[in-house]
Amino acid sequence: MSASTSPNAPSSLKGGIDGDEYTVTPEMIAAFERDGYVHIPGVLTEAEMAEVEEPMMRFIKGEVLPEGKDLCDMSGAVDRTPDEYTVFNAMLPRRYLPSMQGNVFERRAASIARQLTRGKDMSIDYDQLLAKRPGSPDSIFAWHQDLAYWPPLEKDPATATCWLAIDDSNVANGCMRFLPGSNKESTLRKHAPVRISKGRMDEESSHALATTLSPADEAAVRTVEIKRGDITVHDQRVVHGSGPNNSEGWRRAYVLAFRTKEMVEEERRLGFSHSHNDEFNWDAFHAWQEKSDAE
Repeated sequence: MSASTSPNAPSSLKGGIDGDEYTVTPEMIAAFERDGYVHIPGVLTEAEMAEVEEPMMRFIKGEVLPEGKDLCDMSGAVDRTPDEYTVFNAMLPRRYLPSMQGNVFERRAASIARQLTRGKDMSIDYDQLLAKRPGSPDSIFAWHQDLAYWPPLEKDPATATCWLAIDDSNVANGCMRFLPGSNKESTLRKHAPVRISKGRMDEESSHALATTLSPADEAAVRTVEIKRGDITVHDQRVVHGSGPNNSEGWRRAYVLAFRTKEMVEEERRLGFSHSHNDEFNWDAFHAWQEKSDAE
């Protein structure tokens, strides 16, 4: 049987791993463009997962420490120590642990980002480690659009954010939720800093933004459960978030976000690297708010 007809060979009708790449189906591309996100199964094999999982645990165990606000709790709490974070967040792990660069997921995700954006020249914009602590009812990642965190530049904003499940991700442990079609809204929704009922909170110390959903939005939300080694990919405008981890195990994920090469270059010229230590973050937020108010 030839490679093109083998049941294990990727083709235009059946996606799958092809060496360092992953073949995306037309149906996956259509879903990404229509809904703002897509679930892609089996991007990493079990044997390949160690390339991401082992470095991630070095961050969680405190063996690698990002600087300043690049290690934070995305639940909205600001008065906790890392061993108390309920949404453990390490920004730019490739910067703090360079041995992560060039791993198998990075190579495969790059091919997926290129295909989903129909051949655009995509570069890694940032990466991120996210881990929800077991049995943490406040480990909620608020509803948001990624674009609310970023400066309002005029370059092509196309984004493919690849979210790799290190653990099976389900309702019990706080899987991803999306509002399909919100990626097609003409203006960015209003966002505000996440505020929590306990602990100190103010705009300057908050690491998380949130928007609100209408009853109609809530009814349209899709909950996306995926397996270890699967990914979801979402764009810059789709509204998404995740619920709490009420399970007995961690819910860990590694995120690689790709944007057009010219956009990444423009961000860097402005000193914006997606580090939470960048002073540009809140300026970008206010600029977006002013732009929305004027429209």
